Amino acid sequence: MIFKGRVWKFGDDVDTDVIIPVQYTNGTDVKEMAEHCMEGLDPNFHSKVNTGDIIVGGNNFGCGSSREPAPLSIKGAGISCIIAKSFARIFYRNSFNIGLPLLECAEASNSIQEGDEIEVDLNLGIIINLSRGETLQAKPIPQFMQELIQDGGLIKHIAKQLKFS
Repeated sequence: MIFKGRVWKFGDDVDTDVIIPVQYTNGTDVKEMAEHCMEGLDPNFHSKVNTGDIIVGGNNFGCGSSREPAPLSIKGAGISCIIAKSFARIFYRNSFNIGLPLLECAEASNSIQEGDEIEVDLNLGIIINLSRGETLQAKPIPQFMQELIQDGGLIKHIAKQLKFS
């Protein structure tokens, strides 16, 4: 899988409360959640982001509560993947469970700037900064987790597997 998009850059310790404020986490309308995505850091994020864009973050991205609406709002806003130095473990798991790919790469977090256009090859973990002519190596996503992404998340993956049994 290859993704290509413009970068939105955030720093360290981006917590789930700034990703999606708690008052917007009770419903099931992903479009409404997406309208409030990242508003704790950029109130106009939802109106500026385009489908396929990519978030680059620092250390401990997604820390805080275990709310699944945080990655849901990001995916709903059209973000194709997130690259960070590190992720909070529950955010990492929740993201793959809904089919949102994450890559860990400290070098990318340090060198990629907001507005850069990048291309991400999930199979190989290669990140190409098209704006700066740099190629970076992230930890590749294991094959079984790539299958979760391709199937649209854990529930759809399990449903697909059950159809083949």
